Amino acid sequence: MSGDALVRLEAWMAGVESCVVTLSGGVDSAVVALAAHRALGPRAVALTAVSSALPVEEVDMARDVAGRIGIAHRLVDSAELDREGYRANEGNRCYFCKSELFDLAEAERAARQFGWVCDGTLPSDARDHRPGRRAAAEHRVRHPLVEVGIDKPEVRAIAQSNGLPVWDKPAFACLGSRFPAGTRVELHKLTRVDRAERALRELGLSRVRVRWHEIGEQVLARIEVDPDELPVLVAGRDRAIAACRDAGFTWATVDLAGYVPPSGFG
Repeated sequence: MSGDALVRLEAWMAGVESCVVTLSGGVDSAVVALAAHRALGPRAVALTAVSSALPVEEVDMARDVAGRIGIAHRLVDSAELDREGYRANEGNRCYFCKSELFDLAEAERAARQFGWVCDGTLPSDARDHRPGRRAAAEHRVRHPLVEVGIDKPEVRAIAQSNGLPVWDKPAFACLGSRFPAGTRVELHKLTRVDRAERALRELGLSRVRVRWHEIGEQVLARIEVDPDELPVLVAGRDRAIAACRDAGFTWATVDLAGYVPPSGFG
C-alpha cells in the first residue's frame, strides 16, 4: 500500500517540475519532502522556519529528516512574534503564523525560480478549524497529500518503509497553541511553556501539553498527556510539580481527560 501511494505522490511531484517544501519536524511534511526529492532531485528544497514557538528538538528533527532524505535544506529565522495578530491570539493566531512561514517559503521559491510552494496538509485536516488554510490559499500553496488523496495511515506507512524516524511521531502544534484565545502570546511565556514541557518529557511521556491559564497575575499550568500515560505522570508527581514551578507557574494541575486533539488549542 505504501509503495503505491509513494509512486502516486512522486508522479504528482514530477508534474510540478520544481518546489519548496515547508518541512516541520513531523511525518506529513517529511513524506512530501521525500517524494519531492525522489522525483525532482536538486529542483526541490526543504525549508524549515526557526521560531521561538518551535522547540529546538523539532528543528533538530527536521534537520535529521532532511539529511536522511538527502534533500537540500534551508533553516530560516521566522518572526511571527513581530505580527500583532499573532501576539493578540484572537482565535486566528495560526493564520499569522502560516502567513509568516509562507512569506519565507515564497521568497525562497522566487529566489530559486521554482514553480511552487508545497506543504504537508492532509485530507483529514479539513475537519479541523485551521485558519492557516486561508494563508495557504492566499500564497497559492499546493497540498500534494490532499491532491493525491493520501491520508495519515498511508503517510505513516510510507515513512516507516523508507526509514524515516518520524513515522510514528505524535502530531505537534507550535507552542503558541498552548494559550487560550484572548490570551496574548509573548516570548517570555513561550519560553516558560517550552521549559516545562521539556522537563516533563524527561519523565518518559511521549506527548505533553502545558496549557497556560492566567488567573489574575498568577499562572496555572494545565498538563495534558495521552490518557494511557496518566499513570506515568502521576508516578512522577513531584518532578512534574517542580518542572512547572521552576518554569514560573504558580500551580500545576493535570487534566484527567488527557490530551484531546485540537479545538482552539493544539
